[in-house]
Parts: sequence; C-alpha cells; structure tokens
Amino acid sequence: MVYAIVRAGGRQEKVEVGTIVVLDRIKADKDGNIQLAPVLLVDGDIITHDAAALAKVTVTAEVITDLRGPKIVIQKFKNKTGYKKRQGFRADLTRVKVTGIK
Repeated sequence: MVYAIVRAGGRQEKVEVGTIVVLDRIKADKDGNIQLAPVLLVDGDIITHDAAALAKVTVTAEVITDLRGPKIVIQKFKNKTGYKKRQGFRADLTRVKVTGIK
C-alpha cells in the first residue's frame, strides 16, 4: 500500500492513487495536471520523511473541476448602538484526482 501526505492549500492531505481531494484553488498547466509537494511517503514498511529523499518523489494530480464552497455568513452586531453588518464569503476550490506517486 503506497500513500503520501502532501502539502496543499495550507493543509496536509493523505492521498493514494485514485483519491479525489478538494483543495484551495490551484492553477493547472495546459494539460490540466498539477504537482503536489510531498511531506511523507509510505511504501509498505518503508517510511520516507527526509527532505533530500522527498525531493525525488513526485505526486501528480489531474484537475477535475473548479468549484465554490458553501456560503459562510458573517454578522456583526453591537447592542444599543444601531450597528449591524452582514457579509458573506465563498471559498474558491478545486477538485483533483491523484494520478501517480513516483
């Protein structure tokens, strides 16, 4: 069983070949592929976490689609002053499928 922990969008995700992950918006190359930076690689009983060894490892993924997250409503209110403010936010996300760990 081969899997990797990759750094993506300020978080770390555990991925295997075929895993579909939703990340912060990432720009893909002209073929629709991206490279993810590995933090840890597990290949059976061998665990690789050395930076020099991880520099040789490539985790490739294919962009499936760009999407937007759920709406988050931010409300501020101060009692007895008449102050209220409402703001919304939707994150830009990318759904990717891991195609290879080498």
